[in-house]
Amino acid sequence: MAFAHPLQRDPDFRRGMRDMLPLAPGIGAWALVTGVAMVKGGLSVPLAVFMSLAVYAGSAQLAALPLLAAGAPMWVICAAAFCVNLRFVIYSAQWRTVFAHLSRRRRLFYGYLAADMNLIAFQRAYPGDEHGASRLPGQVPYFLGGVAVMWTVWQVSSMLGIALAHVIPTAWGLGFAGTLAMIGLTYGLLSDRSTWVAAAVASVAAVAAFSLPLKLNIIVAIAAAVAAGLLMERAQ
Repeated sequence: MAFAHPLQRDPDFRRGMRDMLPLAPGIGAWALVTGVAMVKGGLSVPLAVFMSLAVYAGSAQLAALPLLAAGAPMWVICAAAFCVNLRFVIYSAQWRTVFAHLSRRRRLFYGYLAADMNLIAFQRAYPGDEHGASRLPGQVPYFLGGVAVMWTVWQVSSMLGIALAHVIPTAWGLGFAGTLAMIGLTYGLLSDRSTWVAAAVASVAAVAAFSLPLKLNIIVAIAAAVAAGLLMERAQ
């Protein structure tokens, strides 16, 4: 990536890369499944490539695909993607102290690059307190080292899935493998009682609303999880 070259000798940048490498296989599996799903879901190869590069959010992409295939209205598709990605509002609150001194252009660019696993690795390296990590030297290079690995692994694996979508048979069950990978990634986000309760509420709500048309049970589950998480935070 363009920003990686001047940072290659930075120890914090290299540490960010090393901390992200153990998570790369799970991300690669999920990206491969997402690439296959985009093409098998009806997107052309150029459009799938564009979506992978522009959206760079596997959960939002997979939430939008069944809605696209079902011919859902655009507002429903946008609402589903928006709700799935609401978690990044919470992420930005965790990072606000770290990146507040940067220009708006850089913050927007870093927002595009940020992913769930980047936050997990960052929180492990810089625990902070309930208000997020305090600003310390080396945090920005560490973040960039992590996103360099994550973005590269995701895009390479996604492009591989797009290229091999018509070759990989459905009988291989890659969708189930991707589900297992996502479960593993989700488990890493369950760090306290609030997140565990939100995950449980989302699971129950998704099953209870499964009969809704246009996969609207996804939106119901997200809304229920957000409400449960807010109630838990207020109670604490």
